[in-house]
Amino acid sequence: MYYVYILQSKKDKKLYLGSTNNLKRRLIEHNKGLALSTKLRRPLELIYYEAYKSEKDARNREQNLKLRAKAHIQLKTRIKNSMLIY
Repeated sequence: MYYVYILQSKKDKKLYLGSTNNLKRRLIEHNKGLALSTKLRRPLELIYYEAYKSEKDARNREQNLKLRAKAHIQLKTRIKNSMLIY
């Protein structure tokens, strides 16, 4: 399986969007500081994920959320109760 996921920093409340084929491993890497993009924003909490059978589908969804503000805003609206105060 391939995953598109959203992490939220407990430090600054900002969101990070990514994709991976191993969600548990990737969350551990983020929280150990092994991902440069989130190293200074630890600790991070997984607040949302989507699972895909196809890596291409997961990558397309990730890009859609990163490049299209409307898609990103709609998703944040859908998961507002899962996020830390934003």
